[in-house]
Amino acid sequence: MKNHESGGTLTTPVQRHGVFLSKRGTQGSSSVQPSPSSIFILLLLLCSAMAIRFQSPSTPVPRYLAPSFSNIKPKPFICSFSLSSPNAQLVAEPEPVFTSVRTFAPATIANLGPGFDFLGCAVDGLGDFVSLSVDPSVHPGQLSISHITGPAASVKRLSKDPLLNCAGIAAIAAMKLLGIRSVGLSLTLEKGLPLGSGLGSSAASAAAAAVAVNEIFGRKLSVSELVQAGLESEAQVSGYHADNIAPAIMGGFVLIRSYEPLDLMRLGFPVEKDLFFVLVSPEFVAPTRKMRAALPKEIGMPHHVWNCSQAGALVASVLQGDLVGLGKALSSDKIVEPRRAPLIPGMEAVKAAALEAGAFGCTISGAGPTAVAVIGVEERGKEIGERMAEAFWKVGNLKAVATVNRLDRSGARVVSSIAR
Repeated sequence: MKNHESGGTLTTPVQRHGVFLSKRGTQGSSSVQPSPSSIFILLLLLCSAMAIRFQSPSTPVPRYLAPSFSNIKPKPFICSFSLSSPNAQLVAEPEPVFTSVRTFAPATIANLGPGFDFLGCAVDGLGDFVSLSVDPSVHPGQLSISHITGPAASVKRLSKDPLLNCAGIAAIAAMKLLGIRSVGLSLTLEKGLPLGSGLGSSAASAAAAAVAVNEIFGRKLSVSELVQAGLESEAQVSGYHADNIAPAIMGGFVLIRSYEPLDLMRLGFPVEKDLFFVLVSPEFVAPTRKMRAALPKEIGMPHHVWNCSQAGALVASVLQGDLVGLGKALSSDKIVEPRRAPLIPGMEAVKAAALEAGAFGCTISGAGPTAVAVIGVEERGKEIGERMAEAFWKVGNLKAVATVNRLDRSGARVVSSIAR
């Protein structure tokens, strides 16, 4: 082996496992410093070795589970020096705990006036049902939608293709999170909410489906992962916003603190206090995408400051159980409602009628066309609902249905199940 001397530095090629390293050092030193090209080759070998280890054909291929609040798609294995990262975990495919489950997810009110895209709450008594079962006739790792029932107008517009259906998209997303590849599932959707009503119809379907998949495999997913599964559905239907899907799954009031990463805060409304929502839905369709297109591209600083202060007041009122303060803040949006209300015939008159009848506050539920008012007594709510429906007819020439519903504190839940 040939030695090279230059300025007192000794350089000797050294071979280890087919990779050449440079042995550099001053006289009397024997430290080994790998060259840049050698480092690159070693990294390639390390990645290859790890890929073989984690994809051995003799054992099931494990899945790299992304940490909470990340994108719901599983991340590929990435060669890294930090192989013991606390956020990385390999999860085996879970076995079904039940042969079938039936779940329910409630209607939701998004925005709540000034809380556009970051505040929402769940409403009791209205929502969608999903029945899910293990089905040997469905290809392993896949989902089939067998039936859709509900109002004819809604059923006709919904696809049984799981990739084009809110419930199907969310269910598949949950299956991916769990790594399901050995079991096929069959789903039935029972629509209780009309499409385009402003009551979180798509979110209710998605929430019920995600919770059903999680339940049938033993509740392995966290709340945040369930919301992420629902968000994948919402993103394809109406946009990437969680102010419907989060309260549909979590119940109560929910504040979305951030989207990247997803950070959810449940706001506790005092259990000893009652809160009723007067929901008045006219025979009018307000597609979410169309209503979002009507929003301003820019807003002035005065309106920004005003809406921020009202949103803060709304959150404080929720935590304190202050219905008067909640209603006042709910009615005070100066950015979104002024653009959307004129697109819903009679909406401005409906709001005025609700306040005159004694409601604490009134605004548009989500993208509309449903109008929502808040009150503390159910019987009073019925009277307010009649006035609001009357205003829709007289001013907007629209028939409307009024209901009075409590705050849903539970969110999506299992109704029944059959064990294996």
